[in-house]
Amino acid sequence: MNRNSASQKPWLEQVESLRLEVSRRLEPERQSEWGQFFSSMATARRMAAMFEGQRSSVRLLDAGAGIGCLSAAYVERVCRSQQKPKELSITAYELDPWLAEPLRDTLNACHAECQRAGIQFSYEVLQKDFIETVVLGLEGGHSGLRRFDCAILNPPYRKIHSRSEARQLLSRVGIETSNLYTAFLWLTCELLGSGGELVAITPRSFCNGPYFRNFRQAFLDKMSLRQIHVFEARDRAFREDEVLQENIIFQAIQDPCQRGQVVIMSSADPEDKRVTTWKVDYNQLVRPEDPNRFIHIVTDDLGRQVAEQMQRFSASLADLDLTVSTGRVVDFRAASFLRQQPEPNTVPLIYPGHFANGWITWPKLGSKKPNAVVASPQTDSLLVPPGVYVLVKRFSAKEERRRIVAAIYDPERLSASKVGFENHLNYYHCNGKGLPMSVAKGLVLFLNSTLVDAYFRQFNGHTQVNAADLRNLPYPGRAQLEYLGQGFGHQLPGQADIDRSLERHGSGSPENCKAGSELSHCVGVGKGTALN
Repeated sequence: MNRNSASQKPWLEQVESLRLEVSRRLEPERQSEWGQFFSSMATARRMAAMFEGQRSSVRLLDAGAGIGCLSAAYVERVCRSQQKPKELSITAYELDPWLAEPLRDTLNACHAECQRAGIQFSYEVLQKDFIETVVLGLEGGHSGLRRFDCAILNPPYRKIHSRSEARQLLSRVGIETSNLYTAFLWLTCELLGSGGELVAITPRSFCNGPYFRNFRQAFLDKMSLRQIHVFEARDRAFREDEVLQENIIFQAIQDPCQRGQVVIMSSADPEDKRVTTWKVDYNQLVRPEDPNRFIHIVTDDLGRQVAEQMQRFSASLADLDLTVSTGRVVDFRAASFLRQQPEPNTVPLIYPGHFANGWITWPKLGSKKPNAVVASPQTDSLLVPPGVYVLVKRFSAKEERRRIVAAIYDPERLSASKVGFENHLNYYHCNGKGLPMSVAKGLVLFLNSTLVDAYFRQFNGHTQVNAADLRNLPYPGRAQLEYLGQGFGHQLPGQADIDRSLERHGSGSPENCKAGSELSHCVGVGKGTALN
């Protein structure tokens, strides 16, 4: 740490100054290419504080180390601990040669701090591809692979192309995942010894969805989650980099038997000292009966009540004889068959923009999107037969208060032989055909309720609504849906009326649940609460 401007600052402030200096000089194109988003010192300290074990000797892994903020925060923690380790070694992987010098500056400062604290310290900086190095080691039967007691990670965030070298390397050891951050986590778990601790900051997206199912299965079979910290504001964990991804910090132990209570913490951002702490049973976090292994993050008593209310609904889509699929029409692939307005030999093409008061209004005049698709042998596989369908937007717009937005497609309003649903929609159907209108109305009211929205946010940390997410929801029984649907007339009721209707007609024990309007007020859907 040899910069004169920072020489008089406390050592961790020097590390933070170095991080900011490097971040300012980092070109956006390079940052995107490498998936580099550096942790602030406030974040790093919060992560270091999560480690539990007291060891006389610690081998720490920092994979994707950047300039070493996480390692520095860990060193500060152990140097201030009453039970200091006798020795500490850090292995820092950082492939980017431009970061090698500032990383060594940070680790040399760590060395000096450990000397003052009486801790024997050593480090190595490996300018190697972490994925390639570990995969080759695993293929060699773990020979030569280093084992670690602890790992602290802010892994790179970037999608892995299906034909990329990284994807092929991972496949060789049975790892199938679509993002670098889960690949780093997966490989790190392979390097931890029994009882080893992992603390990481990552996007929350791995908690649900089909793309991360294999990762969740492997991770949760090997590791036990012990602590999770969520941030209420999506844009503050990496605010210098203008990252809007919802992130969490978690601590996990390599011991699948340690599955008691999990500590859930919540704050506005990493620098917020007002932290709400909540404990949940492990079975509430990961439902034993859930084959998808979704991770439900409940941050407070209201969240617990939401989960309990949803457990009143025990029907699955299979029980209802329903299925949900993603719209088949990918507009840019079918561009030659799309028409701005209906013409002879065309059928309706439904986009999210056709949603209006719980129904589909078509055609939409002045729309930038096409309203019709040619009905021909080439497009027949993209179309569905006439019938009543429940549609759900796959992406919610910024101005929408709910994550899940549902509407009914009624063929009698359009008089169409077939219909195409664009790929930004999910649609509920019965073996490829329509639903009874009474069931469709009840399903739309249920999906548009505050209760379902709040529950959905417990395991979904982004604005995308996948068909797999909808399949994982518990639903009212068929009779309950039909009864609930009686409250849906020519247009969708207001939010408070939807919530009261769900309480009256969707619940077998309405005295045990909050009034819909009260729940809507408490959850504050779309207002940046802990459930966002």
